[in-house]
Amino acid sequence: MVDSAYALGWAAVKRLPEPVARGLFDRIADSVWRKQGKGVRQLEANLARVHPEADQARLRELSRAGMRSYLRYWMESFRLPAWSLARIADAVTVKNIEALNEVMAAGRGAVLALPHMANWDLAGAWIASAGGYPFTTVAERLKPESLFDRFVAYREGLGMEVLALTGGEVSVIGTLARRLRAGGLVCLVGDRDLSAAGIPVDFFGEPTRMPAGPAALAQQTGAALFPVTLWFDGPMLRAEIHPEVAVPAEGDRRERTGVMVQALADVWAEGIREHSADWHMLQKLWLADLDGPRPVRGSQ
Repeated sequence: MVDSAYALGWAAVKRLPEPVARGLFDRIADSVWRKQGKGVRQLEANLARVHPEADQARLRELSRAGMRSYLRYWMESFRLPAWSLARIADAVTVKNIEALNEVMAAGRGAVLALPHMANWDLAGAWIASAGGYPFTTVAERLKPESLFDRFVAYREGLGMEVLALTGGEVSVIGTLARRLRAGGLVCLVGDRDLSAAGIPVDFFGEPTRMPAGPAALAQQTGAALFPVTLWFDGPMLRAEIHPEVAVPAEGDRRERTGVMVQALADVWAEGIREHSADWHMLQKLWLADLDGPRPVRGSQ
């Protein structure tokens, strides 16, 4: 049923006139927001860390905007396979693309590391087409398998090479390292640790864990590591490639990795604070939530 629902989305939504599709998904977002289900409550708990000064009314305002942003991601994703290359090129602007161009021209390879903000699939489609850099990424293996295969086919159709995070016949890290050593581009979403074995970081003043992968790959291959933030601006998607995170000169490998992952987290935190509605984190993230229940501010 889940796979069929996504298939229907990709088949039907891309045929709707865009104003109709946008209005429909805004109504769906508002309906989900009003019901205050588990995901919405967790989003508000997460936003309370981002904006500790906010009262409950402000958090509700942010979470409503956040759900509209999240449903916009799905609306655009369902429509992306029907977008022309010109439409993709016109829909995205990237600040500091010159830094990536310089590294790629030198044959060094690069890792773009980003949080769950705005529409990372659209940003990836832009990088692979208008940006001129087909890239490799990693996807969480979904159930049922047919749904995972559908997502892989969708993203490969946008110009991405997609590796399954688990259950594959080849080493994911080994494949990514080979792509980087060959001067390729790797893009990884890195603000949520799926392994429970990530690197400890301070994020908005509280401890959590984030994946070591982007920093470890940069150390292992010599590729440049760039943090990226994304946000919606009216009909546009905007992205910023932030200055390279350098490998520290001192410490063992894990210590260097920790410094680099913290640097990524600090850049992402600034972007999330500025564009909070476009951070699609409806899951538990901080250790305090993962280790035990934390009430949403203002809830009973």
